[in-house]
Amino acid sequence: MAAHHGFSIATNIPVCFCDPGSPWQRGSNENTNGLLRQYFPKDTDLSTHTPEDLRAVAAELNSRPRKALGWQTPAERLSKLLAA
Repeated sequence: MAAHHGFSIATNIPVCFCDPGSPWQRGSNENTNGLLRQYFPKDTDLSTHTPEDLRAVAAELNSRPRKALGWQTPAERLSKLLAA
């Protein structure tokens, strides 16, 4: 995020940083970490998994409805945003 200022200017989107040690400020991030832990327990060496394994987990998570997205899947929401 070293170039966050340039990103903000180019996109007119503000960038915010959470305080260190404050997981409640990163709800979606913490939720996603919890979902990933279902597949990869803490301290898992991801280099032992093939790229196909990792893509399969990503596809599964991106196909899972999320309350924060009005029960849409991340894939559905991204598709709508890209179509707009």
